[in-house]
Amino acid sequence: MSTKQTEQAPIAVDEVLSKSEAFVLKNKSIIIGAVAAIVILITGSIIYNNYVAIPAEKEAAEALFPAQALFEAGSYQEALDGDGTNLGFIAIADEYSSTTSGNIANAYAGLSLAQLGKYEEAIPYLKSFDGNDQLVAPAVIGALGNCYAQIGDNSAAVKSFTNAASMANNNTISAYYLMQAAAIYEQEGKNAKALDLYEDIKKKYPTAIKSEQFQQGIDIEKYINRVK
Repeated sequence: MSTKQTEQAPIAVDEVLSKSEAFVLKNKSIIIGAVAAIVILITGSIIYNNYVAIPAEKEAAEALFPAQALFEAGSYQEALDGDGTNLGFIAIADEYSSTTSGNIANAYAGLSLAQLGKYEEAIPYLKSFDGNDQLVAPAVIGALGNCYAQIGDNSAAVKSFTNAASMANNNTISAYYLMQAAAIYEQEGKNAKALDLYEDIKKKYPTAIKSEQFQQGIDIEKYINRVK
């Protein structure tokens, strides 16, 4: 861990939220693990569309599969660097930067580094991922926000979380990212800004409040009253 990370006391967003209420997703790894799951699910269809038509894409896809398997097995360092026979995400992102698989490798590289606690190193890879869909892109941006929070760059973390929420436009996921951003504002004593986000959740994502994906739902009025 760098000196910067040690001095700036990163905010554990879930911990901040759960102090007053059990605002914890059943899958605590939504920021990182869920991103990987989404990427894995859609990678096949993306690559399939380009697999035959573009030789470079085919080659990149074939390079990506072994690294994905290492990632899924939890071998994050090998997934990054390669296993001696197959390329890792870092090399794939570099050598096949013009392909869809190379772009996806950036996301995987960032997620792998985040899993290893190397948040500052993860940020450039997550930022390099280029996507505008409503599934993978907001999840990667959310993961980026988590990395910023871990190194104490709260302003960038809030911006990432709110961008992820806007891009996702999904009741549960958007509400979750806004809660993350609001938790940072609360930790900083910026209650007015936290209130704005809680009000947004109440107005824009009302069904998320009782979503089954939250263990006990969100008592949004409690959060609103707390920061008034």
